[in-house]
Amino acid sequence: MNPDISRKGLAVVTGASSGIGYELARCAVQDGYDLIVVADEAEIESAAARLRAAGTEVEAVQADLSTQAGVEKLLSRIAADGRPVDLLFANAGQGLGDGFLDQQMEAIQRVIATNISGTVALVHAVGNSMRQRGSGRILFTGSIAGFMPGTFQAVYNATKAFINSFSFALREELNGSGVTVTCLMPGATETAFFERADMLDTPVGKQKKDDPGFVAQVGYEAMMNGEGDVVSGWKNKLMTAAANVTPAETLARQHRKMAEPEGD
Repeated sequence: MNPDISRKGLAVVTGASSGIGYELARCAVQDGYDLIVVADEAEIESAAARLRAAGTEVEAVQADLSTQAGVEKLLSRIAADGRPVDLLFANAGQGLGDGFLDQQMEAIQRVIATNISGTVALVHAVGNSMRQRGSGRILFTGSIAGFMPGTFQAVYNATKAFINSFSFALREELNGSGVTVTCLMPGATETAFFERADMLDTPVGKQKKDDPGFVAQVGYEAMMNGEGDVVSGWKNKLMTAAANVTPAETLARQHRKMAEPEGD
């Protein structure tokens, strides 16, 4: 254990094997928090090993948060730790490209279950514990995609619209409770998201993207400052501002230009 680290408490990060989730976990360990990191793939073990280099305790949990069993597995590990969760990063999410009617229903349901159902179940459990003791911070990874009808990404964008809206409402409900809620809304970020969503043959999949370390730092600082929401990057801020005053039909047409697979 690094004697120079000032130990602060326990943080839980979902979707932490790579990308924004891993970088959020890195922010927390560098700030002195012990971690429980979660992902649905075996790579979470190697991610945890790298994170331990900062000098705090890091426990890896491989669990599929699209399932009730996966959520319960994580909650059991949290309970076994015995400490309250000081920081909850609700970051786990899945994307899905192509036209809605061309997608497999199993894949559609998995995106909804991961992005919405599993996230809501986890936040309900941990959030209640935070409210009961009167302290804690929750960060949702939303998206600027939640402001736009997602042509050729219809299900994913709709789930992010839910997360954005849900986080704002929960924040107001917890006002004065000692628990803060923040929503990080990034744009396209250089992660495995587009490969996993089968979107490498789209304009957005090919374009230059934001650095996940930068995005995570923006979100982490906003959470620690108790801010309600933050959009990472000035280009994304401009896109969000424009989306608020642009007709939905126009936004859907613009999104098609970004997300339609080549050849369609």
